[in-house]
Amino acid sequence: MNHTTDRIVITGMGAVTPIGCNVEEYWKNLIACKSGIGLISRFPTDDYPVKVAAEVTGFQKDALPKRVSRDNALFAQFAYAAAEEAIAQSGIDCEAEANRIGITMGTAMSGVAEIAATQAEMTATGTSKISPKFVPKTLGNIAAAQIAIEKHLGGPCMTVSTACSSGADAIKMAQMLLAGGEADAIIAVGGESILCPVVTSSLSMAKALSTTEDPTKACIPFDIERNGFVMGEGGGALVLETESHAVARGAKILGVVVAASNNTDGYHITSPAPDGHGAIGCMRDALRKANLQPSDIGYINAHGTSTPMGDTIEAAAIREVFGTGDSSPLVSSTKGATGHLMGAGGITETIACLMACRTGIIPATIGTSAIDPACEGVRIVTGGPARANIRYAMSNAFGFGGQNSSVIVSNYTL
Repeated sequence: MNHTTDRIVITGMGAVTPIGCNVEEYWKNLIACKSGIGLISRFPTDDYPVKVAAEVTGFQKDALPKRVSRDNALFAQFAYAAAEEAIAQSGIDCEAEANRIGITMGTAMSGVAEIAATQAEMTATGTSKISPKFVPKTLGNIAAAQIAIEKHLGGPCMTVSTACSSGADAIKMAQMLLAGGEADAIIAVGGESILCPVVTSSLSMAKALSTTEDPTKACIPFDIERNGFVMGEGGGALVLETESHAVARGAKILGVVVAASNNTDGYHITSPAPDGHGAIGCMRDALRKANLQPSDIGYINAHGTSTPMGDTIEAAAIREVFGTGDSSPLVSSTKGATGHLMGAGGITETIACLMACRTGIIPATIGTSAIDPACEGVRIVTGGPARANIRYAMSNAFGFGGQNSSVIVSNYTL
């Protein structure tokens, strides 16, 4: 196998989020403290205690290839649109390098909304016949397959489903494939759309979702009044390449994936380990792989879902790894703006980290005002964006099953 010691660089970014359907709009609204959280419009909520979600609006479905918009569930459409944007920015020639370009896809629940809607239709109409396209619409890997089909790519194509860390783990898998010489470029993609009665009811019964009806107060990570997370949806994509490949083709390099780490708590299917050992180990492993000290990290985009237990444990883990005081990193959770994008969030939040490195602007944790005393000691950015000249940023993504993922990115320097 042809192993490479090249750095893994980023040459393209794409995003479909509740606050913008491209990276420029997403970032502009993120640092302007705009919220994408509102009342659920996809289905009636009269029988549910949960009334709010972060829905993607303004998505140009008609701009997609007809086959993609016709034959794919929303999660895959979002993933495809984000990949299109990232590929276009990267300037990579998919046709000329087809067999050396791969795809890694992250999604937590794939086509669950499509499954729920189809079953509801069968029950309501009494029909026993449904579209033959139902099965491929609901498979998680078809999102990556559609990108490969449309772009005629022949490299590695793999899909990971590690709950809320799926998108971040797609970055990790891409890094591994590139380091192993399996490809010269990988499109790391995430996509999610789970807004349906079945998922809402289950998460609501688990007391995981916020029941606050005021959209501005529903997702307030690290706040003393937080009471659960808000479901979001969207897509994210990064074009990752070996540095030598990007330089050889004259690509504009946007940043570097310095390290990516994954581990598991080995503790519980939904609850993080109370002592945070998995999160602590994951962040420390990322620092070790990056050959960095805790003080080198200028910003952490926290998992920060706005759940009482999760935020407290993550804050304690950050304190354990990075300490407190002025030398510790600035921290924010962008879920206050976007809601929880599940499998897509690991990528859109990594994009926020890279943009923070490139611009020196740290997004705020919008809606959060009174920090929970249990989360104090962490430099949580609230009220408005902060400004800081940072070189390295970390994105955390933690998920059901004890999944932990930490990605470190930086500016590109020769």
